[in-house]
Amino acid sequence: MKTKSGSSAAAPTVADRADNFAAAFFALKRAFLPHEKYLHITADTRGRYYLETRSHSYNGRPLFFGAVISGRVHVSFHLMPLYWDASLRNRVSAKLKKHMEGKSSFNFTEAPDPALLRELIKLTAAGFALYKRKNLL
Repeated sequence: MKTKSGSSAAAPTVADRADNFAAAFFALKRAFLPHEKYLHITADTRGRYYLETRSHSYNGRPLFFGAVISGRVHVSFHLMPLYWDASLRNRVSAKLKKHMEGKSSFNFTEAPDPALLRELIKLTAAGFALYKRKNLL
């Protein structure tokens, strides 16, 4: 009788991946918490967290600010001010750029380390200040 080569302990299980995604989701969501009271939360579930401006500042509609979305492959952190402002995008460190996809999105399969999380919190605060300065809130 043939046995499988390799150990099942080495491969992450579905439960492990779900735990990693949940940890990443709630860690990334923390970056938006200081700004919640100034923004409108359009979705707040276990897998989706969306924020937009309270005012109708963009073509008579609220403007997207950011989101944390748990998908099948990764947990995404979206920050729209990065898309608008190249100088803000230039502040992203090389280590965080490894997680970047496009201009304003970062993908994680587990909770970011504390240094990356601090950087995301600072970028979010700078993005919030940009929206405030441009009277978009």
